[in-house]
Formats: sequence, C-alpha cells, structure tokens
Amino acid sequence: MSTEQTPTDPGPRPTRLTVVAALAAAEGLALVVVGLVLAVRALLGDGELRSALTGGLTLVALGVIPLAAARGLLARRSWSRGPAIITQILALPVAWQFLQADSVLIPGGVVLAVVAISALVMLVNPATTIDLGIRPPGAER
Repeated sequence: MSTEQTPTDPGPRPTRLTVVAALAAAEGLALVVVGLVLAVRALLGDGELRSALTGGLTLVALGVIPLAAARGLLARRSWSRGPAIITQILALPVAWQFLQADSVLIPGGVVLAVVAISALVMLVNPATTIDLGIRPPGAER
C-alpha cells in the first residue's frame, strides 16, 4: 500500500463519499466567494481597506482547505478526512453565531449547522474510514 493509504481495489466510490465531498466543496466555495466579495468591496472603497482586504484574503485562503479536502475525498485519499472533519468542527461555532444574530443570518446558520452535522456524521462513519483505506488503531499493517 502506498503512503496515501488508498484501498487496493477501491471499486465504485460510495455515495456517502461523494455527498460529503460535495458538502465540503460547497463550504469551500462559499468561503472563497465571500472572501472575494469582501476583497473587491475593500478595493472599491467600501470600508477600511487594510482590514477588509485582509479579511477577504483570509477567507479565500481558508476556502482552499475544504476544497482540497473535497478533492481528496473524491479521490479516496486518507489524508482528506482530517481537514474535512476540522472544517466541519470549525463551522459549528460559526453556525451558532449566525443563529444568535437577530437578522437574516439565522437561515444561513440553520443551513450551515445542518451541513456541518451531516458531513461530520458521514466522515466519522466507520464505513467511511474503511472506504478511505484508514486502518483502525492497533490493526495489523
């Protein structure tokens, strides 16, 4: 087995991996889009340039993580599970903050919470671990 720890005979990709990859990709794309909007608005003079541009570029950089994880999940790479799980865990407090806002952000918080919890459930599913070629602790090599 290679260092990537992919299954020797992967067969067809399970639907669960495709769905969780799509969820991660959607989160990454949303981060990139919001980051680009903030950066463009900063360049157009809407708000303080340095902080808005920094925030926008930070969101774009953070969006790369779930996008890379989504690609890895589609390719059934074992390394992709970690960044995908971390992304979902970090999305939960953001969803909570959206839900605490007394504004139009509440529906976004509901959607983000549902996506993060659904993705987490699929990522920690023992079948996902097997599909990604990850051996359980203490298993023979």
